[in-house]
Amino acid sequence: MTLDIAHGQRAGHPASAARRVLDTIRGSSGSAPVALRGMALLADRVLNKDAAFSDSEREALGLRGLLPPRVVDIETQVSLELEHVRRKGDDLERYIGLAALQDRNETLFHRVLLEHLEELLPIVYTPTVGRACQEFSHHYRRPRGVWITPDDVDRVPEILRNAARDEIRLIVVTDNERILGLGDQGAGGMGIPVGKLAIYSAAAGVHPANTLPVSLDVGTDRAELLGDPLYVGWRRPRLRGAAYDEVVEAFVAGVREVHPRAVLQWEDFKQHNAIRLLERYRNWICSFNDDIQGTAAISVAVILSALRSTGHTLGDARIVLAGAGAAGTGIARLLRLAMIEDGMTPEQARNSMAVLDSHGLLVQGRPGLEDDKTECALPPDVVAGYGLSPDGPHDLVEVVAAFKPNILLGTTAHGGMFTEEVVRTMAATADRPIILPLSNPTANTEAKPADVMAWTDGRAIVATGSPFPPVEVGGVLRRVPQANNAYVFPGMGLAAIVSEARTLPETAFLVAARRLAELASTEILAEGQLFPPISDLRVVAREIAIAGVAHLGQLGVGRRFAPEAIPPAVVAAMWRPNYVPYEAV
Repeated sequence: MTLDIAHGQRAGHPASAARRVLDTIRGSSGSAPVALRGMALLADRVLNKDAAFSDSEREALGLRGLLPPRVVDIETQVSLELEHVRRKGDDLERYIGLAALQDRNETLFHRVLLEHLEELLPIVYTPTVGRACQEFSHHYRRPRGVWITPDDVDRVPEILRNAARDEIRLIVVTDNERILGLGDQGAGGMGIPVGKLAIYSAAAGVHPANTLPVSLDVGTDRAELLGDPLYVGWRRPRLRGAAYDEVVEAFVAGVREVHPRAVLQWEDFKQHNAIRLLERYRNWICSFNDDIQGTAAISVAVILSALRSTGHTLGDARIVLAGAGAAGTGIARLLRLAMIEDGMTPEQARNSMAVLDSHGLLVQGRPGLEDDKTECALPPDVVAGYGLSPDGPHDLVEVVAAFKPNILLGTTAHGGMFTEEVVRTMAATADRPIILPLSNPTANTEAKPADVMAWTDGRAIVATGSPFPPVEVGGVLRRVPQANNAYVFPGMGLAAIVSEARTLPETAFLVAARRLAELASTEILAEGQLFPPISDLRVVAREIAIAGVAHLGQLGVGRRFAPEAIPPAVVAAMWRPNYVPYEAV
């Protein structure tokens, strides 16, 4: 059999029974032909309905007596599963319970998640997923996704075929080295792709059978993992250099061969690998790095919404950005692109941002300055113009005092980096300071919103990367907006799938950022929020996808639709988790 690269299907062969079933399930209409019977059907997490199988289905599919007699609809099942989750007294136990549901019944899991995103997103993703990654080997139950080790470089296509029951359209891959702000988690990093894809399915409607989480398990340097007798990963020191690159190359080549229409999301790679792998492969396979580009898009959207709520524009922005890793440099790059698009010169855009790393302010010509940070560095004469020595070093307080920013953004993963002195110094010159401690999980956030509000007398506009409870300001509870990448990546991935994009240029992420900022109504802004509520993620994903498909088509890197055809094409691609009738074959 040959593989039709244009369509990702085996040429000359009709769709399999499994494909027809999945097509029916995705379309949520008609009845699906099912060949499985009895316990085998109940064990299939994509096809299982638990007690929702009808009497006729039970009779036809060999389920009579294998289920309690009552037929339960999906709405009742959702209520019951919520009761199960809420009874657990610990977020990690809730995470494990939801994972067990996902392993048993994919449709029900995604329906529960979709209808209760605001409550459950912090469980299936940050911050709880960080703890789940740390303890992964101790709560591992059933396999999910694909594990590729250095021992597998000659058989990646075989492994990818082993995992897929249908054509894969979306892959999230990690090498586990920079999990959230927790660092190297070895095999435990698989929790991140699994969590991201759950959000894709709930928010963007990408059917789970078309998704694949992948761990490039190239070892770990974390001694406690290597010394844990229960550790499930490749028990070797982390691979580096040419041998590491060989694993990544084999993986990408395998994806191109087996799933040529797949969109690839790079996730939680350490800074220098993240940047160079994105640049190497972004035009070889349609791919993006959420830590760089997704974080940049959500950050720009936050800033646009916050400025709009104060009556200002990007032309008024003076930004101090603490953290020059992959996320920080990506944010700076997209902000410059936005400023230039809004009419600023490249020099004005560059000089309106001061970026710091662990060694202080980025200044052109600074000894040891890494190549991937040079585009964020200020010229020495500009630094001197602010009254700072170009030779440094400069701490955050000094830079804030000299630069007088109205926006302070953190991606440092160092909890408490925005001290009282830093915040009060900023608030002394900014009437409505915009303060964005975006690092997660919660313990790594640069400042707690309650502290920021206290130190600014309630004047600050605050958004965080992790969820925080409301803050009382002047006797009124103010909700803290969460700058969660989940507002961006589902819509971006969906746009790439619908448009069959060959590549995702930086401008596509700016389009996503602007569209997200536009979705914040004046009523939402008046309430102190910067985005629609998390519960509206599906609407957000749809709108970002529509804008993205139009933009990619205009650039000629994706299918060109008639404008009126784009919304229905996007909606048609969004699976809604629901049961369809089955018929025995």
